[in-house]
Amino acid sequence: MDHNAEGIEAIRNEDYEKAVKAFSDAIEQNPEDPIGYINFGNLLATLGRPEEAGKAERFFQKALTLDPSSMTAVYGLAGLYYNEERYDEAAKLYEKAIRGGIDGADAPFMLAKSLERSGKPKLALPYMQRAAELSPDDVQIRLSYGILLASLEMFGPAADELKFVLTADPKNADAHYNLGVLYAVSTQQKEDALRHLKQAYTLDPEHVQARYVYDMISQAEE
Repeated sequence: MDHNAEGIEAIRNEDYEKAVKAFSDAIEQNPEDPIGYINFGNLLATLGRPEEAGKAERFFQKALTLDPSSMTAVYGLAGLYYNEERYDEAAKLYEKAIRGGIDGADAPFMLAKSLERSGKPKLALPYMQRAAELSPDDVQIRLSYGILLASLEMFGPAADELKFVLTADPKNADAHYNLGVLYAVSTQQKEDALRHLKQAYTLDPEHVQARYVYDMISQAEE
């Protein structure tokens, strides 16, 4: 087993010290190979320690110095920036990764989330739609798509997405909450709104916002 494969196996086993040594050995053995730097960067980003973020960024940038066409390095750096709430930078890199050939639903999904968190929901919409098309059974993507549609006041399609999520996952508190709010603001279906909001905070007692909106609607009905 080569050092990179050994490091990846160590990560799967949550043996991070062994992974650090393996990727260090990979870099020492092949200092011109970007893969070791990418793997080390991904490891540091996965650990989620603020003090490691700068090191992870340097590893990804070193990989891109060695191979500017490495979309794996671009994607890893995008994820690092997203986790650091550097959403504008993350969005640019996710878009670059998609244009560079990174496929699957995760890339457009993360680009959409980056744009959404940058305050650009309209720009996020086609990428979120694309993610849902690529992975139609992914509950998290469909939930995020529904929430984004609702934020843009596209209530009919939003309701369809949230209902899909609840069909797939009837105990999804976030879907109940968002569907309840949607009914409250866009229809006269107050009973349905209250039912979904109550279900949200029943499933998740810490869902304070669901209880707050439920109480507000109930008091307005009195």
